[in-house]
Amino acid sequence: MDPDLLQAFVAVADHRSFTRAAIALNRTQSAVSMQVKRLEEQLQAELFHRTKANVELSPAGEGLLGYARRILNLNEEAVGRVRTHRLEGRVRLGVMDDYGTLIVPPLLAGFAAQYPLIHIEMETGLTSSMTDRLGEAYDLVIAMHPEGRGEGELLRREQAVWAASADHRVEEFDPLPVALYPQGCLFRSWAMQALDAANRRWRLAFVSHSLGAVEAIAAQGLAVTVVKAGTFPAKLRRLSERDGLPTLPRADIRLHRAQNLSRGASLLADHLAAGVGARRRA
Repeated sequence: MDPDLLQAFVAVADHRSFTRAAIALNRTQSAVSMQVKRLEEQLQAELFHRTKANVELSPAGEGLLGYARRILNLNEEAVGRVRTHRLEGRVRLGVMDDYGTLIVPPLLAGFAAQYPLIHIEMETGLTSSMTDRLGEAYDLVIAMHPEGRGEGELLRREQAVWAASADHRVEEFDPLPVALYPQGCLFRSWAMQALDAANRRWRLAFVSHSLGAVEAIAAQGLAVTVVKAGTFPAKLRRLSERDGLPTLPRADIRLHRAQNLSRGASLLADHLAAGVGARRRA
């Protein structure tokens, strides 16, 4: 059945008048009457009882009305889905190195399957400086903050933990060699403060922007490092107070959105929030 014919039928049924239905549809009364007549001819049934005073649904019309509404709603939903699927644009995403390596790529793959014409440019690194450039260089940023602090939408919480190679014996090193990230990294600051507060002698043995490089140094037994419990590397061993290392704080992972986001960027933000949040609830 032609949606235009169904739309005319529903309008007349709602307004109980061809004149008021025509006004609502911004059509002429004769056009609405003709569309209803064509629908009746297709169905071979009278849909309305017409009198000079009013218009009432016939039994056939009453039976059709619910189906007509569902067909029109489904048609609108299908058109909207196709148009959304064909959205075009570019979204600039900033994210932490480990999330950009382990968490976000599968989510981006699912998003790209739904919206293949939206191009995503992702940059990984220290997110503390990325949030300052939100709207200028980034549309979205997934950043790390101290627990309970920071703006943006809370996605999940991460425990900072010490990590080393399987055969690394912390007690054998004095001072303790540490592999960390550059200044501006929250984990770097926490590690230094915790070791100083525990009066544990340490030295900065390796510094790199690369998560992989830092983990590789730790895996070779050359230093200990700090990672997130939620993205803990399989090749490393988790250390604790039993190994003589102080407990570290927890961090909030938050999604920051620039103002006046495009439709594509908003869709990606919601997709990432749902995906990362699902890991928190799992």
